[in-house]
Order: sequence, then C-alpha cells, then structure tokens
Amino acid sequence: MKLSLPCPRPRQGPVGALLLSALVLLAGCAGGLFPKPPSAPQRFTLDDAALMVMPPPAASTSVLGTPTLLIAPLRAAAGYDSTRMLYLRQSRQLEAFAFHEWVDTPAQMLAPLLLRSLQASGAFRAVLVGPTAASSNWRLETELVRLQQDFTRQPSRVRLSLRAVLVDSAARQVIAWRDFDESVVAASEDATGGAAAAQQAAQRVLAALAAFCAGQVPYAVLH
Repeated sequence: MKLSLPCPRPRQGPVGALLLSALVLLAGCAGGLFPKPPSAPQRFTLDDAALMVMPPPAASTSVLGTPTLLIAPLRAAAGYDSTRMLYLRQSRQLEAFAFHEWVDTPAQMLAPLLLRSLQASGAFRAVLVGPTAASSNWRLETELVRLQQDFTRQPSRVRLSLRAVLVDSAARQVIAWRDFDESVVAASEDATGGAAAAQQAAQRVLAALAAFCAGQVPYAVLH
C-alpha cells in the first residue's frame, strides 16, 4: 500500500521574501519605469471644403479657338518638399512643429486644388494633368516657393508663395509668368491656427493664378 505524502514546500527565508517583494513592486510600477510611446502627430490638409468655394465657370470664348492647358507636376523649393509644418521664430531660421504635420507634401496637396481652380474658370477647352501623352496648346509650370508660419511678429501669419510660368507648347516660348504671394493672419498662435490660415492663403493664391491664366486666353484666340 503506497502512501501519498505531501510535497515539501521550500522554506522562504529572509532573502527569498525580500526578492519576492521586489518582484511584486517592479511588476506594479513597470508602467512608470518605461517611457510611454509618443502619441500620433496631428495632421492637417490644405483642402477645406468650407473655404474652397469656386466661382461658377466663366463663359469661354470660341471653343475652337480656346487653348487646352496642361498642368505640369508642381515642384517645391528646397526645404518645402516634406510633410513638416514649418515656422519662423527668428528671421531666415526655419523650424518644424514636433507633433503637427501635413497629411502630404504641400505640393501634392496643392496640385488637385490647382486643377479644380483652373477647371472652374471655364477659360480653357480642357485642363490636363501631366505627365500625359495627350498634346496641349499651353503648359503651366508652377513651383511652391514657401509655406511657413511667421512668429517673428504678433499675431503670427502664414505666408504662401507660388511661382507660375505659362508656356506655349508648340513654340516652346514663355507666354507670361508671375509670382503669387499671400499672407494670412492666424486665428491662434499654434499649428492649428496656422493650418487654417494656410488654407485661406492657398485659396487666394490659386484663385489669382487661375485668373492670371484665363487673362492670357484672349491673346491666344486673336493670334
């Protein structure tokens, strides 16, 4: 007949008790010993449906004489080709917000808004987006020169600058060019206020650019 004997329990001396207490304490405080992962940055866009209210298409001139327009890919000057939201605290010294950024590069965000603005002008027989194999009468080349929030004066303001060059595709000659520059006061001294101001600046610049391009159409029709 076999006897079932209880398993002996290890004796817990002073050292074992201290070790067990330390492990319990570490388990309870582990959350405070390690840094929390950084929170996701807040992301902003330049397309605000409430602001981008386009005028009704203008009555175009003779359809046969109205040129077609190709929009070349929008370029960005050095330093403005990323999703960073840039600002100034000192003259000529760009910095970036740590926890705020654009959803895409400013050039990529401006491209569809530029297309929408030119189409809404009604000045062209067709507005195309490059690269494309389709031919066009004119080509519009644009470059984002700057997009930044300026804190060197109060209240801060956002400045957006865009350079546009209109080219005759067949003759390969510049028809006209212009620099567009807008400054909009921010409603608050932070990235959120800057994003809203940037949306307004983009709307004004693109509206002026569309009017500039449309203003060249009568010359093309007469020639």
